[in-house]
Amino acid sequence: MCALKNVALSTRRLQVLYDAVNGVPISYNLIGLIMFAQLTGTLIHKSTEYLIVDVGGVGYQVQVPLSTYYELGDEGASVSLRIYTAVRQEAITLYGFLTEDEKTIFTRVIQVSGIGPKMGIGVLSGLSAGEFVDAVIRADVRRISGVPGIGKKTAERIILELKDKIKSLSISGDFKGLEAASSPLQEDVISALINLGYQKNRIEKAVAEIVREKTPERFDDLLRKALRKLSS
Repeated sequence: MCALKNVALSTRRLQVLYDAVNGVPISYNLIGLIMFAQLTGTLIHKSTEYLIVDVGGVGYQVQVPLSTYYELGDEGASVSLRIYTAVRQEAITLYGFLTEDEKTIFTRVIQVSGIGPKMGIGVLSGLSAGEFVDAVIRADVRRISGVPGIGKKTAERIILELKDKIKSLSISGDFKGLEAASSPLQEDVISALINLGYQKNRIEKAVAEIVREKTPERFDDLLRKALRKLSS
């Protein structure tokens, strides 16, 4: 029996697979029939490039957006991920999401012409599912094009192709109107924290929580409070 220690599976390297139950060989031409919807197991490797989730002794390599990555526990923790299985001639690649909302947004984004799974993961690494929905509905080109790898024309195409489809989704943003309400002070702090390597949607959430309590008047005060929240 072939123990599959890694997914994506290279069909160039694996000529046959063996059924996990009875050992019957499966032609590699039928690999496309193997679809994963969810993985529940132990996180044995965690990096921003990929995760490895151990399920019954088999390690599955999964790519996740930063929105999922930052919410996961450390290596050794239990994890359950919604899975999108991308099947290509040379490989099966698994993309994992902590919530069904994230998976839904991902599947919508990769339906846009010219956008593949890599860019779909990038969208959710720069914006939460709710933020993305809000940006599309408001036709906020600036916000979507702020995601690394997405230019103005691509952002406009995303809005054009998804605006009507996305209105039917029951996903609401946590930060509606935040960008419009952001002061220059808040924008400076957000920019500084992004340069320090923090994820944009986590920064905005922290800043929004601070501002709702009481808006600091000085850059240093807001930065210090935001760092405290991001580190907690």
